[in-house]
Amino acid sequence: MPLRIVFCGTPAFALPTLRHLIAQSEFQIASVVTQPDRPRGRGHEISISPVKQVALDAGIEVYQPESIRSEEAFDHFKRLSPDAVVIIAYGQIVPLPLIGLPRLGWINLHASLLPRYRGAAPINWAIVNGETSTGVTTMRIDSGLDTGPTLLKHEMCIAPNETAPELSARLADAGAALMAETLLRLDKCEIAPMPQDNSQATFAPLLKREDGRIDWSLPARTIYNRIRGLQPWPGAFTSFRGKTCHIWGRSGSYTMKGTDFSVPSTGDNYGLGTILTRGSETSIVCGEGTELLLDFAQLEGRKRVTARDFVNGARIVPGERFD
Repeated sequence: MPLRIVFCGTPAFALPTLRHLIAQSEFQIASVVTQPDRPRGRGHEISISPVKQVALDAGIEVYQPESIRSEEAFDHFKRLSPDAVVIIAYGQIVPLPLIGLPRLGWINLHASLLPRYRGAAPINWAIVNGETSTGVTTMRIDSGLDTGPTLLKHEMCIAPNETAPELSARLADAGAALMAETLLRLDKCEIAPMPQDNSQATFAPLLKREDGRIDWSLPARTIYNRIRGLQPWPGAFTSFRGKTCHIWGRSGSYTMKGTDFSVPSTGDNYGLGTILTRGSETSIVCGEGTELLLDFAQLEGRKRVTARDFVNGARIVPGERFD
C-alpha cells in the first residue's frame, strides 16, 4: 500500500518535492494544503500559489484554510488520516493538536543544515554571511521554530557568484529525492531521529527592507555577498542624490592607491561610496581599500541600466558618491 500523504506548501521552493511525490507509486497525495489565494502585483489581481496550480493540474484535492489552527482544519486532517504530512514553506505555524495526528509525523524540508540557519530565510542569510556550503535537512516538526529532531541531510557547495534564487532552485531539486527517501525509510523504521544541538544553532530571520541598505565601510566582497543573497527582495540599495538606488555588481581586485581614474578625487583619498570610472569600468569605493565593480543600477522611479549608462545619464561629477 502506498503511503498516504497530505502535502502542505505554498511557494515555488516546494514544487520539486510535490511533483516528485506525485510521480512515485509509493505515495498517494490525499490532499494539498496551501495558503488562500491573495491579490498580488500592481493590479492586485487574485493569484493562486504555485503549489495550488500543480495540485489542480494533477487533480488533487486542494484545501486553503485562513487559519490552520481552526477546528475545521483539524477536522480536515483527521478525516484524511494521513500516514505523514509533508510541510515545506507553508506559511503558518502548526498547532500541537495537529502535530500528533499522522503516525509518521509532520516532515519538513528545511533549506539549511540544521541547527544552522533556523528561521524563514536560511538561503539568503547563508549567502549574505559568506558561507561556502549549505544543504537541505528533513526534520520532524515540534512546537518550536525549526527545533525538531533531524532525519536526513544533503550538503551542497555554494558557488562564489551564486545568487539566492539560483541556490534556492538547486536546494529545492535536491530536497525532492531526500524527502522521498526520508518518508520510505521512516516507514521501515530505518531512521533514528536525531535531536538538534541547540548550542550550535544560528538564525535566519525574515528579511526586512532595511537589510538591503549598503554600508560602504564594509569590504567589497561582503557587499557583493549581500547583493547575491538579498535577491530578488529587498535587493541591495543605497542613496544617490536623495533617491534610493538599487545596484548590482561584483567584488573587484583593484587597490586604491596609485590608480588612474577618469573621475578623480583629491590625492589618493577617496571617500567611501565614491563612484570611479576606469576605462569602460565603473567601481565604487568600499572599506579596507577595496572596490565593488558596478554592473547595473536602478534609480528610484527609473529602469535598470548598465553602469556606463548610469554614469553618463547622471553626469557624475568628480568625487560624487553614493551615500
